[in-house]
Amino acid sequence: MDERRTVKVSKYLSKHLRHQPERIGLTLDENGWVAVEELLRAAARRGFAFSRAELDHVVAANDKRRFTVENGCAADGVHGDRIRANQGHTVAVDLDLPPAEPPAHLYHGTVARVMDAIRTEGLRPMARHHVHLSPDRETATRVGARRGRPLVLTVDAGAMHRADHVFRVSANGVWLADAVPPRFLLLRG
Repeated sequence: MDERRTVKVSKYLSKHLRHQPERIGLTLDENGWVAVEELLRAAARRGFAFSRAELDHVVAANDKRRFTVENGCAADGVHGDRIRANQGHTVAVDLDLPPAEPPAHLYHGTVARVMDAIRTEGLRPMARHHVHLSPDRETATRVGARRGRPLVLTVDAGAMHRADHVFRVSANGVWLADAVPPRFLLLRG
């Protein structure tokens, strides 16, 4: 599968597993899962056919590990494989991730034009369900670079946790918090 096709299928999956499943006639379950075969049929009906092999390649090759495929079994009422996005949803889903103790520091990539709001309001999820935090500066730099020249903020996750803020970690290692108040940000960039 060539790189352009991989990116195209990945973007299609992101759009429909995170933001607009109804656009292609999908209904995600409460935890964001949908049957792989249902996804493949819905995409084909909407003129964007891809194979199970292409889907498996995108899931395996995605450097951000945005998707998880889970095998179901008839005993639990799930027939065949299921897929979901690991985080970043704007549609209502409960990823059912347990609370987790974060490392002392996490990182958030952003850009200069939003720093005034961050200084005042902290980090907010905006249209998503959670604020996304990276376990290392390099990842946060790549995230921030998608929107311009990146700034990397350090989050005092240990202090937040001690102050009873809840963290969760997705299957691909992205840390999730409901919000990050300004007092827990080291704003040196």
